[in-house]
Amino acid sequence: MPPKLLAFLILALLAASADAARRHPSPADSTASSGGVGGDPVYLWPLPKSFTSGSQTLLVDPDLALDAQGPGGGAAAVAEAFERYRKLTFSPWAHAARNGSGGYDVARLAVVVASADETLELGVDESYTIYVAAAGGVNSIVGGATIETNTIYGAIRGLETFSQLCVFNYDTKNVEVRHAPWHIQDEPRFAFRGLLLDTSRHFLPVDVIKQVIDSMSFSKLNVLHWHIIDEQSFPLEVPSYPNLWKGSYSKWERYTVEDARDIVSYARKRGIHVMAEIDVPGHAESWGKGYPKLWPSLKCREPLDVTSNFTFEVISGILSDMRKIFPFGLFHLGGDEVYTGCWNTTPHVRQWLHEHNMTTKDAYKYFVLKAQEIAINLNWIPVNWEETFNSFKENLNPLTVVHNWLGPGVCPKVVEKGFRCIMSNQGVWYLDHLDVPWEDFYTSEPLAGINNTAQQKLVLGGEVCMWGETADTSDVQQTIWPRAAAAAERMWSQLEAISAQDLETTVLARLHYFRCLLNHRGITAAPVTNSYARRPPIGPGSCFIQ
Repeated sequence: MPPKLLAFLILALLAASADAARRHPSPADSTASSGGVGGDPVYLWPLPKSFTSGSQTLLVDPDLALDAQGPGGGAAAVAEAFERYRKLTFSPWAHAARNGSGGYDVARLAVVVASADETLELGVDESYTIYVAAAGGVNSIVGGATIETNTIYGAIRGLETFSQLCVFNYDTKNVEVRHAPWHIQDEPRFAFRGLLLDTSRHFLPVDVIKQVIDSMSFSKLNVLHWHIIDEQSFPLEVPSYPNLWKGSYSKWERYTVEDARDIVSYARKRGIHVMAEIDVPGHAESWGKGYPKLWPSLKCREPLDVTSNFTFEVISGILSDMRKIFPFGLFHLGGDEVYTGCWNTTPHVRQWLHEHNMTTKDAYKYFVLKAQEIAINLNWIPVNWEETFNSFKENLNPLTVVHNWLGPGVCPKVVEKGFRCIMSNQGVWYLDHLDVPWEDFYTSEPLAGINNTAQQKLVLGGEVCMWGETADTSDVQQTIWPRAAAAAERMWSQLEAISAQDLETTVLARLHYFRCLLNHRGITAAPVTNSYARRPPIGPGSCFIQ
């Protein structure tokens, strides 16, 4: 049956069976979109754009089969994602009983993908529609479950939502979909929904990074901002300049080119971009461990030497090598916290500044713009921290994406000047700030202070930041989760829907549930209501109320 006809028939069915199904309107219809049957919260995270549900409970076959349809349905990424989610849904309960009657309401999952194009780029279509209904039931014409989407990445997002509909019943030892039939239409509010991971302050093994990527996909975050290098360490292999990774903490705390490619590939299969960063000209002392000429002097080890052609040759070499690894269209060039005082106290730099009639602020601008030019020539869109905008907005390349971090009210100024913006206000979206509660992560709005519709479109989205000074393999996941999930729903779900929820009842109950889901999936998410993030529970209790 053609997808559009299927959709028409099921929509007609749902309208006809309104007496058996309670309507959960889209935000435009009402403010009750987070309520479930009987007023219970809908335990889906992040909250879908619109949905309807009913009052039936359906049995799901533990041998659930994939029925791939459409030009893109047969993609390997779809089959691999289906297997991942099938294992997440059924493997924890391998002892699941077979239905005594031998029949299941949901024995197959049809995934219909309209396009075979597997290109992953910013703004790729992640929308999907889900139908779940009983086979042969009075309220069903088409039995089983169907995900319809335009791209494989929408299919991956739909599979996550479908997996959250599946719940194990410990009494019957069956996996069930409750409150069926379901009809869900969903798409993200923002194209850029990021998490920064810092592997310079503490090295994180490749498998740990992959675990973070998995957890990101569960909450539909889609950009891993990999802050690979900083002043403390340079762990990445750069073939053009092989001594750079002498700046690593040790020979066993490094990423080979193959490691980096593996991480990018792993993320791509989950619909996640990897945006790499080198932070120049500050935050780069570690570069000089392998190439001391990059330091202005032994007493002035950062910012990098603005006077030397070699500095920009190295930057060009790094970016050229990284372009072969990181296909994402955005590249982060840093540019924050550039303390230029030692340029003035280094004789050859001071002489160069005098000859070029520059102040140290002029030299900072010169460095950033030259690095931008290198990145743009490699077909990258440059991203820079907000200090660059604050210091010389009139000189930034028009392609620049400005990354806010210092505080609120920056993105309105950025978009007013025609630049694009990413919000990461440190007061509310820095995960290493352990005293920031989940409520602040949830209620922080990327479009605050921006009322012009055209300017709102210049806000790509936002990013929560896991800076690594106090986080390593031992505690990184419980520092990220569950607070990152609060921001993830803010970036995915429709503003009207999440604004209508009661924070301390509906949202909190749903976040408790999602945190427990993460725990079931092996993610060490900390209790939701900690007064200080990542702390363990303070006493006995249920996962669902901590």
